[in-house]
Amino acid sequence: MPKTTDPGQQKEEFRLTLSKFAHEIRNPLSLLQSELQMMADAHPEITYYEEWEDIIENIEYMRDLLNELTCYSNAKQIRPKPADPADLIKSVTDSARPALEYLGVVLETEIPVSLPLIPLDPVKIRQALLNLLRNAQESIDHPGGWIKVKAAALPEGLSISVADNGCGMTPAQQQDIFRPFVTYKSGGTGLGLAVTLQVIEAHNGSISVESTPGKGTVFQILLRG
Repeated sequence: MPKTTDPGQQKEEFRLTLSKFAHEIRNPLSLLQSELQMMADAHPEITYYEEWEDIIENIEYMRDLLNELTCYSNAKQIRPKPADPADLIKSVTDSARPALEYLGVVLETEIPVSLPLIPLDPVKIRQALLNLLRNAQESIDHPGGWIKVKAAALPEGLSISVADNGCGMTPAQQQDIFRPFVTYKSGGTGLGLAVTLQVIEAHNGSISVESTPGKGTVFQILLRG
């Protein structure tokens, strides 16, 4: 009989491969960036070439991609501790609000003063929520954009939703958005939502999505106490 591989084992092997890949690429990339800086210091005139800006932008993209690869490969490594979800969610939305206001996007929140304490890794949950906020912001390309973040206590734990009135997604797109390297945005890495899924599942939680093209998207997180 053909040998079968456990899906969980396949995911772990995939994450390990990505981690090794990111590590092997990061060092020569850093060296390349340092050498380019030395060239610019010795010959400032090269920075006026249009191609120079393209080179720097591509290096920054590669660095961002490596950072996202590292986040993805480490997403399931959490250190949960009793945390106040209300304070954590409010901290995330407060930090994101100035940038959203600058972009003309209204951020609305409905966060109860008190929510049940549940074991969370604050750093990883913050990362997951910021990914959702960024995804929502990037889906809005029209005036009157808004994002709504809601939280509520449930008998089984905690519910957090992030909704927007952006471009929305088709049913086919919704099936693939949590897969690594799948993106429908220009310049996207396709890892933000994959990281978010890994973080939520590592907390014994779940995340779902509802979306309508041209109307918007709602991501719903359930974290069990």
